[in-house]
Amino acid sequence: MKSLLNSLLIFVCLFSAAKVALAQLPLSNAEVGSALKEALTQGVSKGADALSQADGYFKNPQVKIPFPPDAQRMEKRLREIGMGNDVDNFILTLNRGAEDAAKKATPIFVDAIKKISITDVMTILKGQPDAATQYLKKTTTSQLVGQFKPVIKASLDKVSATKNYNNLAATYNKIPFVKKVNPDLDAYTTDLAIQGLFLMIANEEKNIRANPAARTSDLLKKVFGGL
Repeated sequence: MKSLLNSLLIFVCLFSAAKVALAQLPLSNAEVGSALKEALTQGVSKGADALSQADGYFKNPQVKIPFPPDAQRMEKRLREIGMGNDVDNFILTLNRGAEDAAKKATPIFVDAIKKISITDVMTILKGQPDAATQYLKKTTTSQLVGQFKPVIKASLDKVSATKNYNNLAATYNKIPFVKKVNPDLDAYTTDLAIQGLFLMIANEEKNIRANPAARTSDLLKKVFGGL
């Protein structure tokens, strides 16, 4: 029995030593690249899922889409003439459109993540807490806008946001001596919806870098735990 216990003790010690030795092995570029893409994919999925829920945009002050800035004078004037409820309903439908579009966002972002070159991986890994998100934003925004805008347009039409805005603008433009407004609602909502997604992704990236509990796989723990 004593011999068996000694053998088990030796096995446990050797196993523990092997784990330590493996943990200290240098990371390969493939491991680092896979971890970075996994972290971004995790952040994208969580961010998009959160925003695609009812009130995901509307009740999140960080990403809530307000009345278009160049039409805020119109918002103020409409509220003054008793159309506050109509304005509030428009803002709600604007955010509902973004929430609906967010459901379509994950595959677009994931495809972009897969194309990140291994050349930039180490720079991103050793960079700022949101370095990966900023890299993704810099390299994919134009493509994302091109793919995302039709989804936003369809979503806004689905929830009648465009119709509501046109009705508000028509009412406002009839007021004497006001500067007529007609902002591009699709472009405005697309821009803010994508900004909101990047913000949520950045939050998740920072969480994975700083919070060991957020590293949900052995690869993430190995790569980000060594920073």
